[in-house]
Amino acid sequence: MNVNSRSLYKKAHVSEKRFDFDSARKIYEEITTHFDEPAIFDRARRRLAVVTDLIEEKRLYERIHQNGKRVLTEIGVDITEIQPLMDILIDADAVDFDSQTALFVPIKADYIDRCIDQIPRKMKGDPGLNTFGTGATPPFLNRPGNDDLGPANRKEFEEIVHTAGKNEDVVKIFSLPVATNKSISDYEAAQLMEKGYSGLKMTSTRNMSDGEAAFLKDKDHWIDGTSLVTSLGVMKTMVEPFLRSVRIGNNLLLLDLSIAGVSGPQSPEALLTQIHAQVLFMMILAQTITPGITCIHGGIPDVVGPDGDLSYSSPSQPLLNAAMARVNLWITGFPSAQSGGSTSITEVTPEAIDESGNSRDTLRKYGVHIVRHAMGAFGSLNFFSLEKFIADCRVERCAGKLFRESKSGHGVIPLYFPPDKNAIEGIREIAEKGNPKNAAHTLKNVDAFMKWEKAINAAAMKRNYYPELDENVSGFEPAIL
Repeated sequence: MNVNSRSLYKKAHVSEKRFDFDSARKIYEEITTHFDEPAIFDRARRRLAVVTDLIEEKRLYERIHQNGKRVLTEIGVDITEIQPLMDILIDADAVDFDSQTALFVPIKADYIDRCIDQIPRKMKGDPGLNTFGTGATPPFLNRPGNDDLGPANRKEFEEIVHTAGKNEDVVKIFSLPVATNKSISDYEAAQLMEKGYSGLKMTSTRNMSDGEAAFLKDKDHWIDGTSLVTSLGVMKTMVEPFLRSVRIGNNLLLLDLSIAGVSGPQSPEALLTQIHAQVLFMMILAQTITPGITCIHGGIPDVVGPDGDLSYSSPSQPLLNAAMARVNLWITGFPSAQSGGSTSITEVTPEAIDESGNSRDTLRKYGVHIVRHAMGAFGSLNFFSLEKFIADCRVERCAGKLFRESKSGHGVIPLYFPPDKNAIEGIREIAEKGNPKNAAHTLKNVDAFMKWEKAINAAAMKRNYYPELDENVSGFEPAIL
């Protein structure tokens, strides 16, 4: 490999890391045209085929971003009965009263763009890419040898915080890990987290007093998790907590937990488009009230299993969340926090540890920003176990080391994200009918996730990016509890 070809190949690799796949393709084309040294030629030829797929994938993510904005301008969000929100947007001259297509309250396109421009792309206290931690606030603490299920008491929560503090090398976000009983308030839990864990922390201030909620203000290592919109409508009970957090100026994690075929469209592209639109709406409100406030994109797409229940054991769950992360990493530049690294298994078993580790590995392989719910949670986020948390930390420590030491020298791995040219039409149809269950768009996409998983596995059979690892949707070989 001569110096020129080596330098060019390195330059192409840097372009891929910046998600500039067009530039990478041009360089690979130059190498395959002008250099014939076998090693570099073969590597460039293989990457040339891959970046062609990545260019198409990036085009789909750009379409999701643009169509997310179209949802807000052409369909709108139903806030007609929420007078405080109507007043805020009307006073800002944000509502497009001339729209002839909107089903609900549409936002002007130029206003959307102005608000998006105000959103900080840099996040203070950012733990970095491919970072995992706790979250979801499961209602039940699993107690070994005790069948009594319930929230954690003060002593149990103190032990969880202490354990998280001892594992800060792998726990990069300490989001409220489990619900607590009346022996400790949400504010007191936050105070314990503040003392026991030095990294990025998240809680919800919904049940705090005004003074307690302001505790998070101007703290780079705290974020306030809140939500407002679902199914293109507003959750009335969240209006006041949302507005208060925005007006205080807390760093915001704006959450949307739409489920494919249940509260959102069935196709992957349409689901991500609607989630993105709903998070954008929250961002627009936040920037209208407090310009420049930190907004973390908390789009968390979910899927159901054959039984119709939320499934964290589905291989599609980490794939969807990796794709949502790519919309932001590749296109918008927003800080983002997705979900994964958990399981639907309802007991703390070796299989539950394996599934959780496999999910984290899938997310890491494709590249994400921050991932919550990845340590200690199981049973599709209904349970938290300190025993599982410790095991997850141990597995994550080993997995992270293996990935860092991998000698494969690969570039970005395609997700083969499936296109849906009828995404906007599907979102509109579902909005008109009130839910996805009887929509023609849903019926046409019942097997969309199964087809996507097959495409991923077929690609993995052709190219093993991590020779040290088991390369398929499921990730690593099983770990030992």
